[in-house]
Amino acid sequence: MAPRGVATPDVRERLFAAAERVVEREGPGALTSRSVTTEAGCAKGLLHTHFAGFDEFVAELCLDRFARTAAKARALSRLAGQGTVAHNLEAVAFALFDSGGPAISGLAMTRPAAALRIREALEGGAPGFTAIQEAITGYLKAEQGLGRVAGTIAPDTVALAIVGTAHHLLMTGRPDTPDPRPALGRLVAAMVDG
Repeated sequence: MAPRGVATPDVRERLFAAAERVVEREGPGALTSRSVTTEAGCAKGLLHTHFAGFDEFVAELCLDRFARTAAKARALSRLAGQGTVAHNLEAVAFALFDSGGPAISGLAMTRPAAALRIREALEGGAPGFTAIQEAITGYLKAEQGLGRVAGTIAPDTVALAIVGTAHHLLMTGRPDTPDPRPALGRLVAAMVDG
């Protein structure tokens, strides 16, 4: 535990990572401001010093993880012509499920203030599913230009199918349901190889 009055470096990420560990280990019902700060090894009030409340914390956690996945999706364009198309797409789609994604998203949807904050941020241009979809579309067009994806495939439709399926699996998944990655991997393979 950091002593009182001593600055805690990278507070947001430290708290976000702690929240993910709590959710992975104990499920979304165990996530409280106290469980997060205890897991992070910091003062109990630190979360409320950096966030207006627990709902804002949950919303910011979700938005941060969406932004990370969107950045990974934007990096797809640099992978055109490398590896396999299916593997490159899976890496982005699977990133949505890292670090307790379904449980944290589900938690956000059960907290109306957090859900509203997320919706307003996404409508205001924060990166989310739309940014991921656009990046996948651009990547598939680049791979088509290289002849690695059939010209008969509609990149925007494939991107919508991948992102829409990931969204569905993310929003309907629970900690006790099977890992969604194999089903999503089969969809990706069918869309780009079939």
